[in-house]
Amino acid sequence: MKFWQRLFTAFLQRFHLMRFFGRNRSFKELHQSSYARRRTFANMLKYIKMTASSNFGNVFSVLIASAFIPFLPMLPIHLLIQNLLYDVSQIVIPFDNVDEELIAKPQRWQPEEVGRFMVVFGPISSIFDMITFGLMWFVFSANTPEHQTLFQSGWFVVGLLTQTLIVHMIRTAQIPFIQSRAATPLLIMTAVIMCIGIFLPMGPLASYLKLQALPLSYFLYLPLILGAYMCVTQWVKKIYIRRYGWQ
Repeated sequence: MKFWQRLFTAFLQRFHLMRFFGRNRSFKELHQSSYARRRTFANMLKYIKMTASSNFGNVFSVLIASAFIPFLPMLPIHLLIQNLLYDVSQIVIPFDNVDEELIAKPQRWQPEEVGRFMVVFGPISSIFDMITFGLMWFVFSANTPEHQTLFQSGWFVVGLLTQTLIVHMIRTAQIPFIQSRAATPLLIMTAVIMCIGIFLPMGPLASYLKLQALPLSYFLYLPLILGAYMCVTQWVKKIYIRRYGWQ
């Protein structure tokens, strides 16, 4: 009896769906609607996790630097510009690609997952901020208040570039750029914002923004820092996925 009841209930549900969506386009539109909702949720969650972890890392780095450096490691205007440029780069997140495994089944909002993600990935950027501090302090001798603008400019560039690159590292559980590539608008926006970040200390607005041109040798170290940052993030991501999964 229960079997026939379930069969009759399923039949009624299908009948009402057919009436609601129309005979020729019912399940196609239902599938498209479900796909769009899951894609939107995945991109929304992606942005929340990236922003939370980046901000956590920045706060952590500022606290550590303030305890040892005799001047501000970054001025308020630098943080504002950095956040503005980062937010501009994320405008196209709603149009980003989403891995099929994240759309195959419904995802659930889990606040504890965001907190855990922030605590795990946020300090990674802080580690490379500390490396940048050491580079500016010991290699480029930006270790006095008279040279603080050089120090701040060096961290400004690294901070913005790592904050922008992290989007591609944690937008997917796979290997970024190889197994999973972001949508073209996001790739273009990332490249544009990174170029602006590198150019600002050398451009005509540098003096107004309290920045200064960086020595050419700085740009020999910059790719090494960014490459190591991406590798460490990918390694931590694999460990995180094995333990907690990926949402």
